[in-house]
Amino acid sequence: MKTAIKLAIIYMGMQILGVFVITPFAMAYTFIKQGSVETATSATLAPAMLMGFLFMGIYLWKKGYLSGDKRMFSLVSASFLAWTVLLGGSSIFLIDFLMSNLSFLPDWMGDAFNVLQSGWLGILCVSVLGPILEELLFRGAITKILLEKYSPVKAILISGLIFGIFHINPVQVVGAIIMGVVFAWIYYKTKSLVPCILIHILNNSLSVYSSIQYPDVDCANLLGEPIYSICLLLSVVLFLVSWRMMSTYRLPDISI
Repeated sequence: MKTAIKLAIIYMGMQILGVFVITPFAMAYTFIKQGSVETATSATLAPAMLMGFLFMGIYLWKKGYLSGDKRMFSLVSASFLAWTVLLGGSSIFLIDFLMSNLSFLPDWMGDAFNVLQSGWLGILCVSVLGPILEELLFRGAITKILLEKYSPVKAILISGLIFGIFHINPVQVVGAIIMGVVFAWIYYKTKSLVPCILIHILNNSLSVYSSIQYPDVDCANLLGEPIYSICLLLSVVLFLVSWRMMSTYRLPDISI
């Protein structure tokens, strides 16, 4: 548990370090281009996030969390990946329904995400690079450590809780805890990060796309009735069926 929490804290520290490294360059760039440093913050955010990803990736590699495990990046069957997409898609829809009933939760990072989504580098970080790095950390390192020390159920729940709390932003925490449990369970079943990364990228990409294309419009209003209710019911069925099908997965023999 201590190691898992330590890694999450180190990740936050790496993000802060990224800000310190990038800020002087961002200020110089905006001063040269605009003659002032007033917009340096917006120019700093995405590069600093990318730098934080790089620092954390190097740390995980140097400490051996990403090496010596042949299953970590192994491919699962095509059928399992298909069920992964269905599980991920249905989870995303169900969480969206849940969060629509928790609209009172504050969004502390809304402005930051708007800045990130205003440029291609920020979109890339949120949609692709962030999910990959977070899976390396939260499943490839943290969940793996927890599974070695606790029962599967306890390890998966703790992993999901750490993942959710790490997001800090109240409007994201609940959904992140649920998705964290889903990711941790998939990792437990496969010991591979590939399906986890796939769902994570799908989740974040859909979130970015919807916020850019349909700002301030929730899914219910976008789809309308009765389509939204039908999709909600279908998501429940797909979630249960895909969870059941994925639960039968057996690890292939790999020489480690």
